[in-house]
Amino acid sequence: MLDIKWIRLHQERVQAAADQKGITVSIAELMAWDDKRRTLLIEVEQLRQDRNRITPTIAALLRKKAAEEAERLKLEVKSINRRLGVLERELQEAEAHCRELLQLVPNVVSPDTPLGLSDKDNVEIKRIGEPSAFDFVLRDHVALGELHRMIDIPRGVRTAGSRNYYLTGAGVMLHRAVQQLALDLLVGKGFTLLEVPLMVRSEALLHTGFFPLGQDQTFRIADENKWLVGTSEVPLVSYYHDEIVDAAVPIKLAAASACFRNEIGSAGKDVHGLYRVHQFSKVEQVILCEASLETSERMLQEITANAEELLQMLELPYRVMAVCAGDMSQKTYKQYDIETWMPSRQAYGETHSSSNLLDFQARRSNIRYRDEDGKPKFCYTLNNTAVASPRILIPLLENHQEEDGSIRIPLALRPYMGGLEKLQA
Repeated sequence: MLDIKWIRLHQERVQAAADQKGITVSIAELMAWDDKRRTLLIEVEQLRQDRNRITPTIAALLRKKAAEEAERLKLEVKSINRRLGVLERELQEAEAHCRELLQLVPNVVSPDTPLGLSDKDNVEIKRIGEPSAFDFVLRDHVALGELHRMIDIPRGVRTAGSRNYYLTGAGVMLHRAVQQLALDLLVGKGFTLLEVPLMVRSEALLHTGFFPLGQDQTFRIADENKWLVGTSEVPLVSYYHDEIVDAAVPIKLAAASACFRNEIGSAGKDVHGLYRVHQFSKVEQVILCEASLETSERMLQEITANAEELLQMLELPYRVMAVCAGDMSQKTYKQYDIETWMPSRQAYGETHSSSNLLDFQARRSNIRYRDEDGKPKFCYTLNNTAVASPRILIPLLENHQEEDGSIRIPLALRPYMGGLEKLQA
């Protein structure tokens, strides 16, 4: 969340961010409730001070046998208590309204974020590699998966419903190979690996900025205050919830985990194959650093470069997109998406995302560090999808297919595939 004092000073900018991101919240209404809260708080605190001042006097008067004066002060205390009861209820109401509205307020966007309403308005800033020219009829990843008995969607749907699948044989090996390649890459770059909870309390999702607006995308455990995570970003950031950390050197965390998303609102969208499914696996990068725009920008470039390096190791053509304000989530200040070429779609498809959140997440999670003067400050947090599978299998299978249906294994993956150079049709 944003600091209420900062919002007061930048109301137009915050309202503009809400409008750009399509979030319905009135900053003017928030300010009105905050004004009322502050006024009530002053009155309540003054009445409490008056009561605390008078109460000892009553005891002293009773010791002096000044019963009449003591009785008069007792009546005054009763009057104060009645007034306090009313004002405290009003204060609780004002605080509740402020809290509810504040949870809807989005992060502002960086000055270099493109304007726009959807992913169609994202701006390409880099392109690496060119789509391969095939002189034969291409098979899509589903056909290739069936040919090699790697992907079984009909049985997945029969077992678990739409947007579900089985990976079998070499499909499982590739699925795990790309994840392990990503983990080894990140460990080599100084990341600490964590095995994380996949079921978390609603507070963890609220503190990391996924609630309240993302509840419809999240699977809830029936009759419990627990939810399945859609990314290990949630437990990774929550690892330091309510703590003071040492951010002199950026804290770099990574996890490979299963992830679950409801995909509400995507009916009929990307229904073919493995592009948009309910269950998948991700290797996630999370960084906590000092509250510095310069440092956080450097970290954003670094985690994006890590994902790019992985795609280059997988020998896949891709492009990097600057994400527009209208395609950003509530919590994001600046974002890049990486889109990888998918021959069956004859288009680039999103496979990675990098985000700088400034202190939006850390403020909600109360994660702080001490600056050079020893004063506590909220950290900045960043995250990136190093790789997500099975989506990455779409470009991996399709770009490396050959005319007879065999699939070449990129050099970097061969050690994780038992030295296999090619999947034979």
